[in-house]
Amino acid sequence: MNFDALETWQREGFEQLTAFRDPRSGARGVLALHSTQLGPAFGGIRRWSYSDLSAAARDALRLARAMTHKCALADLPAGGGKIVLLDTPGVPLEAQYEHVGDLVQGLNGRYFAGPDVGAGEAELAAVRRRTRWVTDPGPDGPGELSAATATGVVHGIEAALEFLDGAADWPRRTIVVQGLGEVGARVAAQLRERGVRVLAADVDAVRAERVAAEVGLELIDPTAQLDTPCDVFAPCALGGILHDVTLVRARCRVLAGSANNVLAAPEHGDRLHARGVLFVPDIAISSGALIRGATFALSGARTPLEEIGARVAAVVRHVLASAAARGEPPARFAEREAERRVELAGAVR
Repeated sequence: MNFDALETWQREGFEQLTAFRDPRSGARGVLALHSTQLGPAFGGIRRWSYSDLSAAARDALRLARAMTHKCALADLPAGGGKIVLLDTPGVPLEAQYEHVGDLVQGLNGRYFAGPDVGAGEAELAAVRRRTRWVTDPGPDGPGELSAATATGVVHGIEAALEFLDGAADWPRRTIVVQGLGEVGARVAAQLRERGVRVLAADVDAVRAERVAAEVGLELIDPTAQLDTPCDVFAPCALGGILHDVTLVRARCRVLAGSANNVLAAPEHGDRLHARGVLFVPDIAISSGALIRGATFALSGARTPLEEIGARVAAVVRHVLASAAARGEPPARFAEREAERRVELAGAVR
């Protein structure tokens, strides 16, 4: 782990940054806890092909911080954390996730683990053998999390269109959905149910063809998705897609989706704003699974999808209206408002 990650950890007030390596299971990765000022930290377990431990640490820090800000904007009594695993070919997964369970158990409730890229039902089951501080995706759990995220995203897009035009007017809209995984496919399906023309792309051609046939989508070349004129571009894959090279290609009026950390850097949100593209911050719109999972973990209550959609839409409306009143990019206002709420909670405690 290099000094960049350590400097970020110190500068931005992270509570904990732990690199781990378990010789028995082969597990290697990073645990980041951003803040428990509002309450226990929530965050998924991500397994990815990171180039090295430093890259994993940078991703863990970004994602943990985003989770804290999602909680703050959604008025959840919780904070943010993240565990990332380096995906190592040939190393059995079950023992690695059991080791992750040991790490979570050692935090004694300061961190609730959940699903993410590379951590589905089988992997979470292995974690659950070692700790109870993990989401149960089965019938005894909070309910389907990907459906919660997708519902929040669609309601957030609706709020953004109403902010711009006074009405969603779904049948007149063309929306590009990037990524047709668990969440993206559900976003596309819900939009089609509303009469939207949905153009979609996925790097997995087989999956793209299957979802398109099931839902009724028009597939486009993944390399041309940002260049496609549309009302809304909805990134529903991995983050970091908007940077110096790509943001100038965006031909949408609204950019809003489920992907975390869509902007490669904060200034890219400023540049979108200057170009007249309404960027809905991911920390405002992609919190559906967090709302459902955290509420269940903390109170045992199962939150209906429509309630989740309404809560996310309210957050999006607040962020967009407040940013407009101040004449600033929505991403800047959302980050500052989230930090204000976390600092206020810390002062009260």
